[in-house]
Amino acid sequence: MTKPILVRSTSMLLVAFSLLASCSSTTPAGTKVKQPFSGSAYESNNRFFRGTGQGVSAKQNIARGKADLDAKNQLAGQVGTNMRAVTDQYLGQTENAGAADVADKFQSLVREVMNTEIADLRKTGEETYHNATTGDYTVHVAYEIKKNAMLRFMKKKARADAKVDELTLKAMDDILDKEIEKADAADKD
Repeated sequence: MTKPILVRSTSMLLVAFSLLASCSSTTPAGTKVKQPFSGSAYESNNRFFRGTGQGVSAKQNIARGKADLDAKNQLAGQVGTNMRAVTDQYLGQTENAGAADVADKFQSLVREVMNTEIADLRKTGEETYHNATTGDYTVHVAYEIKKNAMLRFMKKKARADAKVDELTLKAMDDILDKEIEKADAADKD
């Protein structure tokens, strides 16, 4: 009498395993890969610019350098895009005849700031993997910059630039002050 139950249990297990196998996350595009430093905690928001990077090399220090560069490029792109949107909004709102000149100088300031050391850059994570088969190192890094600190740094750089006239400096201050207010308000939430 116990043999039929054993056979039935075994066949039920086989059916369960086949159902589980058919429910895997493999799609025609491939199997989904979970990357380190992914998800909303590593995405930019109204308080932070965030970037992640990955680097692969046979040498660990080169892999780390590639990952750092990748993450910092991502951050620079976000800051540039954000500031471009702000200056476009300024151009649309102002009746100032020199608005286009202000926007050009502002974009030049953004590029200069991003080409120098990025203000208040914080590394929020780093993971290193070694593939024994290939001998490669893979490094993942995550960085963030507080928006209000970045904007204050930009304001300081603008004030130090001798090529910026008073009218342009005032316009830049207005733009940056509005963005700093938004970032500070988000910090309080």
